[in-house]
Amino acid sequence: MLRYRADIKTLLFVATYFVLVAVQWVYAPRALWLAIPLLATTCVFSFLGAVATHNAVHCPVFRRRWMNRAFQVALTLTYGHPVSAYVPGHNLSHHKYTQSRRDVMRTTKVRYRWNLLNGLFFMSRVVRDILPADMRYFKAMYRRNPPWFRQMLLESAVFLGAMGALLALDWQKFLLYVLIPHQYAAWGIVTMNYLQHDGCDEDSEYNHSRNFVGRLVNWWTYNNGFHSIHHMEPGLHWSLLPAAHARRVAPFIHPNLDQPSLLAYLFRSFVWPGKRLRYDGAPVVLPPEEPDEEWIPGPKETPSDVSLGAIAPG
Repeated sequence: MLRYRADIKTLLFVATYFVLVAVQWVYAPRALWLAIPLLATTCVFSFLGAVATHNAVHCPVFRRRWMNRAFQVALTLTYGHPVSAYVPGHNLSHHKYTQSRRDVMRTTKVRYRWNLLNGLFFMSRVVRDILPADMRYFKAMYRRNPPWFRQMLLESAVFLGAMGALLALDWQKFLLYVLIPHQYAAWGIVTMNYLQHDGCDEDSEYNHSRNFVGRLVNWWTYNNGFHSIHHMEPGLHWSLLPAAHARRVAPFIHPNLDQPSLLAYLFRSFVWPGKRLRYDGAPVVLPPEEPDEEWIPGPKETPSDVSLGAIAPG
């Protein structure tokens, strides 16, 4: 029933997250040498659930619509946020209007002189714009796209019910084994936007995104390091990204935007020398700080890709 065989990995990673939470919940390891690595691994797999969420709202995993609906509910529990709610801010704002005033996640919203603070607090800055915009979008979709709205309500109801039950069972375990990994996942997936777009040229055909092309990071993150080709063809399945990048992006992109190592880039950008630079090495020059422009489509402008995710044709 999978549309692409490669998504066996997706299912295994999602299952691993649930196993990790269950093992810690039942056994509550006290030895730090075991408890800390288990919690860190749970955070990583919750983040990978967020990456799988990103993939699912662009390219559904299953051929059957009901299976995609059910899988998005499962992903909601790994990531800690309704999967359908990922669509407005990401698919319809960020992808359509990258780095413009209609992009609620544009990196120019953070303006600290110390670049490390930009990376650490990017999520906390953009989330205060994302949430109100999402609420307006939900209200608009209540009448204009009932299938999408019902799916979002299903995911929200299951998530809130499950979180409430776990909180009632043991609030300490809930905070440690569930809430902390969820918060890390949300911070990680939003912060990736800063790494992949800050200092790029949103007006360029090829230089609009930064890629991390190392094999190890892409094996774990479903090839999401290949970000340029993803923006060029958002519906392309993640297993096809490396070949498409090599053919359609690598010969034309500025070489600094194909980073061989994510860790090395993080060190240079946030530790030493820790400067906020454009892809060509010049300092980032921030435009005047301005409020967001409205990006939510009007009553007669509902785009087809509002349906991305569980209710997309499979």
